[in-house]
Amino acid sequence: MNTTAITPFDASEYLDDPEVIAEYLAACLEDENPDVFLSGLADVAKAKGMTDVARAAGLGRESLYKALAPGAHPRHETICRVVAALGLKMSVVTAQAAE
Repeated sequence: MNTTAITPFDASEYLDDPEVIAEYLAACLEDENPDVFLSGLADVAKAKGMTDVARAAGLGRESLYKALAPGAHPRHETICRVVAALGLKMSVVTAQAAE
């Protein structure tokens, strides 16, 4: 019998361009499950280097992992600091503009 090893998909390996990162996180925000966005932020932080992102956001590395874990309920301030540390900013558009 011939078996093939399958490696798990790791989105962070493909998040190397600011436009790709912005589109990825925008898609994550479209999901009604808030864990999807937290997971997306974690993927981007991993791609950029968790230690560097944590430092830039003024957080400890463990705190960053906890804040972006599924089921976490990070404060708005924490999310804003992480987004800024990633070199991004969030904005709101009308529903018609998003279509």
